[in-house]
Amino acid sequence: MSTELLSADIQLIQRILPHRYPFLLVDKVVDIDGTQSARGIKNVTMNEPHFQGHFPGNPIMPGVTIVEAMAQTAAVMVGTALEMADKEMLVYFMAIDACKFRRKVIPGDVLELKLTTVRGKPGGKVWKFSGVAEVDGEMAAEAQFTAMMDLPKE
Repeated sequence: MSTELLSADIQLIQRILPHRYPFLLVDKVVDIDGTQSARGIKNVTMNEPHFQGHFPGNPIMPGVTIVEAMAQTAAVMVGTALEMADKEMLVYFMAIDACKFRRKVIPGDVLELKLTTVRGKPGGKVWKFSGVAEVDGEMAAEAQFTAMMDLPKE
């Protein structure tokens, strides 16, 4: 078994996730260690639609979109490790636990999403992940979440 860390650029991400603008919230995923851990990168830009109303004159990335970016990173990690590109895998939230927000995320920030698998195995439907979102090494948010992987039938 290879110990080489994998990565997913935006083209591969779009072959794994069904999400598209304005709800594709991860730009690349790096340091993918099988189904165990990965690091997502989200470049936060002013032209994202939620900044128009959250909040006018004081743009702040909504916390729920930070958690969604964590979940998308986890899905790309699992999808890359299990070679799910072009297989129409869907992932659904089942639970979000221990979610805390520590810092505002604003346009110009680079959001780093560090994900680890708490529970789940290839072929399994229910997975649990732990995630931390950071900007410049400072924690912006943390959460644990459970997701159901709707894997295509072979």
